[in-house]
Amino acid sequence: MLLDAQMVLTEKQAQRKRGIQARNALPAGERAEYSRRICEKIAGLDAFRQAESVLLYAAFRAEASLDPLLPAAGKRLAWPVCLPECQMAAAVPLGPEGWETGAYGIRAPVLAHSLVVPPEALDLVLVPCTALDPACRRVGMGKGYYDRYLARCSRAVKLGVAFQCQQVERAAVEAHDLRLDGFITESEVYTWNR
Repeated sequence: MLLDAQMVLTEKQAQRKRGIQARNALPAGERAEYSRRICEKIAGLDAFRQAESVLLYAAFRAEASLDPLLPAAGKRLAWPVCLPECQMAAAVPLGPEGWETGAYGIRAPVLAHSLVVPPEALDLVLVPCTALDPACRRVGMGKGYYDRYLARCSRAVKLGVAFQCQQVERAAVEAHDLRLDGFITESEVYTWNR
């Protein structure tokens, strides 16, 4: 059993590395175009159109950017804030003073100048991925912030976001890794029926 767990962890690290390399290898213009296509697909989903509260993410390094979704009228848009002990909160910045460079150098809301949205109040959560598979399993950055947080998002649709080049045949997952409801890439929308 321990050997199997170590093998999964080793494969997960390899998939994470390959996924990051694949997205980094995309020319900036392609990444921007693919991000636009991803956001177009997201905007066309019932889960997005019907959502009132959406947790986005600020793209880090070469992640797919969700910036094309920002003009989403009538939606409460929140971003993640990394807290101690690998916990996370969702917050809506209240004006320009509501932003800072947060943990890991990622743009994030300042909690003191933001409205915190409880996880159970979210309708849609968009999750960055380093690797994904067609069965809606994901590999993240490895700290478990999203897995801990998503477990508390009781009514939200949870969708992974990545480029198609980050897809693997089967994502290396551990028992604590949550399967998402779907994935969006520039060329596909994957869904998992429970």
